[in-house]
Amino acid sequence: MALPTYASKLERVWHWAYLAICTAIFVFLIAPILVVIPLSFNAEPYFTFTEEMLSLDPDGYSLRWYDSLLTFGMVAPDAPRNAAWWADMWTNARWVNAAKNSIIIGVFATLLATVLGTLAALGLSQREMPARRAIMAILISPMIVPIIISATGLFFFYSNPCEALTWIGLNVQCGRLAGTYPGVILAHAMLGIPFVIITVTATLVGFDQSLSRAAASLGANPRTTFFRVVMPLILPGVISGALFAFVTSFDEVVAVLFIAGPEQQTIPRQMWSGIRDQISPAILAVATLLVVFSIALLTTVEMLRRRGERLRGLAP
Repeated sequence: MALPTYASKLERVWHWAYLAICTAIFVFLIAPILVVIPLSFNAEPYFTFTEEMLSLDPDGYSLRWYDSLLTFGMVAPDAPRNAAWWADMWTNARWVNAAKNSIIIGVFATLLATVLGTLAALGLSQREMPARRAIMAILISPMIVPIIISATGLFFFYSNPCEALTWIGLNVQCGRLAGTYPGVILAHAMLGIPFVIITVTATLVGFDQSLSRAAASLGANPRTTFFRVVMPLILPGVISGALFAFVTSFDEVVAVLFIAGPEQQTIPRQMWSGIRDQISPAILAVATLLVVFSIALLTTVEMLRRRGERLRGLAP
């Protein structure tokens, strides 16, 4: 915002000091992310800038670490890149398998979290619902409780769910969830539901309930009212909550360390293993790709937010 011409000397000093503070905070937050991107193109296996990179010598830059994301773990990484090579990469490359697991787990966890979170938000938006605040606090508790506590509880529950269910009075036959895809999906869905509830609830605050009553007066049943009237208006909030749930699942590492088995190796867990076992700049290449992916998601969320404001008449 431009400084008005009639501003006093003190106001001008504060204006420039305010800009300097904002710039310093912005650099403090963004600098660690920006440093990772050029380091991922380092031709040498170092986590520091080489002399060639600082002098902008093309020989100091390389795509070798991005290529290693495709070849690490392959049976024949040096074979000609034909159909057999791509099949080998798709089947055996560790980073590719980790990406597939992250996408599969993230998509199913997002679908489950979005459905359950939206239903919960619709119920919590009803003022006549008893104990609404207490239920809201319980449902968003996974976002507040430290993840290490939730992961520890999930590990003991998923290791022997039958015993836990019998202890609370449910005598059912069940299998072990730890080390399985359903177990990891349920855990990630539990962590994503609070984000969906908060986002959809915030959207429902601006929803005009008279539209539902008008649809009912015209003969629409509750199901038709929801899908034809309510859902189109709250859809930006639902999609925003789903994106937050997907990001939560995609970035989660603590719960995966406790619950997942070797077959459910995700990208964050593969990065954790890479840092502990073999420090390689390939991790920086993955981090760069994740930064680009996160920027795309944040851009989508911002576009949905603006669309939601236009639908509610809050923005031109």
